[in-house]
Formats: sequence, structure tokens, C-alpha cells
Amino acid sequence: MSTKRCYYETLEVERDADDNRLKAAFRKLAMKWHPDRNPGDAASEIRFKEINEAYEVLKDSDKRAAYDRYGHAAFEQGSGFGGGGPGFGAGFASSFSDIFEDLFGMAAQRGRGGGRERGADLRYNMEITLEEAYLGKTAKIEIPVSVTCESCSGTGARAGTKPKNCSTCGGAGRIRQAQGFFTLERTCPGCQGRGQMIEDACQSCSGSGRVTRERTLSVNIPQGVEDGTRIRLAGEGEAGFRGGPAGDLYIFLSLTAHEFFQRDGADLHCRVPISMVTAALGGEFEVPTIDKGKTKVKIPAGTQTARRFRIASKGMPVLRSRQTGDMYVQVVIETPQNLTKRQQELLTEFEKLSSGATQPESSGFFTKVKDFFATRASS
Repeated sequence: MSTKRCYYETLEVERDADDNRLKAAFRKLAMKWHPDRNPGDAASEIRFKEINEAYEVLKDSDKRAAYDRYGHAAFEQGSGFGGGGPGFGAGFASSFSDIFEDLFGMAAQRGRGGGRERGADLRYNMEITLEEAYLGKTAKIEIPVSVTCESCSGTGARAGTKPKNCSTCGGAGRIRQAQGFFTLERTCPGCQGRGQMIEDACQSCSGSGRVTRERTLSVNIPQGVEDGTRIRLAGEGEAGFRGGPAGDLYIFLSLTAHEFFQRDGADLHCRVPISMVTAALGGEFEVPTIDKGKTKVKIPAGTQTARRFRIASKGMPVLRSRQTGDMYVQVVIETPQNLTKRQQELLTEFEKLSSGATQPESSGFFTKVKDFFATRASS
């Protein structure tokens, strides 16, 4: 009989634990028992290996099914289930790579370093009007940005000289360090990962390979952009350190509030106050449109407040599409104010002549209220 500890007990999870629970348990225990966090503790290294072995089996649905049925015997030599046990095979790297950053504050790095660092990305905030978002535009912007130093062509070294490979890492930009049973690559402290050292720095850029200049750029704003739209200009960010590739420039758009329209995606909305006479008898009025035109809106007799009227295809264009939104006009009935004595008399006379037929909503509501109080009183 196997003396190995149950894999579920090793990971401190129930047998019905899902993949997310398994992974969370593995990350927690691996960080706790990792040898680098328990230097000189042989028991921690053994515990760490047990945790990894358990996770290697339980994260694989086929291996987990075999383990649930046969236990540790499923992975013993001659069992027919893969032999040799899970151990620390090729799967270990994929299992453990996702906790590297938690353990060391860095991701596993591969490949050879170099002195050419990519430049930083830049952000530029641009405010445009709703009309400009409708029509699209080409805007000119001026930004201070780091560009390649002309004196040293971006190398950072004085003209006539060249950077030399770092003596600490041999130009790799990284040094290897043994960490328990595996090896990590860390940034070289001598050259900060660049792989090169400059003995005689360029006076124009102080060895950085770049200088600050004012740059004028042309930005194309397409039709239909919305508030928060981001436009990327590749390679228009800061120049890279010592000849490295330039970063990108990101234009973030914000739309100013409009005098008449409120935007909802590709649709436009506007509120129009009308008199109660127009609402009662019907009428029409003109409203402006976003394309600098105007259109008529007909109001039928008996229109109630907050009613919306749709004007097709008078909204905003959809970004990178041939579709266009609609325009919605919402009427708001304005209550008369500052009435003259004669106007008050006329309204009073109108009220006396009104009935449930002329004001069905209010009449119906107050009838229900009356019935409600009557029912409550009788009960």
C-alpha cells in the first residue's frame, strides 16, 4: 500500500474542488513553502515538491480521473497509466510559471538582453465637439517628446566612440542565480539589463541617446468617434533608450456638452418644450439637426408630455460603419406662468367645462383613489 499523502489533503481541498479552487490552493501553498522563502529548511523543500506533484495530477482531468479511481497506484511503474509518477516533468514549468510574479515580483525571462530599450508610450487628451465627431476632422497637435539624439545617433556614447559590453553579464543584460533546484535569470545590476556600458557619454543627451523636442503631428479623427475613444499612433511616442524602438502615442478623445443634443451611442436626443395649447390642439415646429440642417416635427392633438418622436437616420454615424443612428425629439409640456386675470378666468371656465373625456388619465386616477379610500373605510 502506498504511504504517500492524499493529493487532495496535500492541497488542502475537497475532492469535488473545481479547477479554480485547485489553482488558488496551489498558488497559496507554493508561495508559503517555496525554498527561497524558507532557506535552509529541508522539510519546506520536500513539502513544496509534494504540493507540485499533487497539482500536476489533479489539474489534468485524465490524470485526476485515474487518481480518483486507483489512487497513487495509477502512476506507479507498470500500472499502465504513464509510469514514473508525475514528478517534475515538462508540466512543472507551466504549473509554476503563473506564481513567479507573486513570488519574486517578476516574470520568468527568456532570451538575450540588450541595450535597446523601447521608449515610453505617451497620452494626449483632446477635446472635440459633437459636430466634429459627426463630420470627422484632421487635427494638428504639438507635443514635447523625446527623439533620437542627432549627435550620437541614439547610442548615448560620444561621437567617435561606442558602448562596450557589460563586464558583469558579458552583454547578456541578465545574470543567472541558482534558487534551490532551479535557476532564475535576474536583471544585471551593473548595466540595469541593457547589456552595455558607456564610458564616454554624449554631452548632448548625457548618455540616454535621446533629447526632448517639440513635435507637430497630424491626427485623423474618424466619423462617429465617441467620448473616451482612443486613437493609437504607432511609433510616435518617446524615442527608445540608446537607439531602442519608439513607443506609441495614444490620443484620448472627450466630447464637449452640446447645446441641444444628448448622445446615446449612435442616437441623438433632444427635449423641446411646447405649450399646452399646442399639445392639446396639435401643431408643428422645427428643430436643428446635427448635419447643420433642420427638420419639422408634427405634433398630433392630445399629445402628452414626455412623448418621443423619431426622426430616422438623423443621428450619429457608427464608427467604421455605414450605419447611422436616429434622432429622438421628446416634447415637454410647459405649464403657463405669470397669467393675467383674463387668462385665469378663461382657464377657470375651461376647467368647469372639462370632463373625464377631456382628461381621462387624471379622471381615472382620482376615481381609483376615491374607491381606495372608500374600501379602506368600509373595512
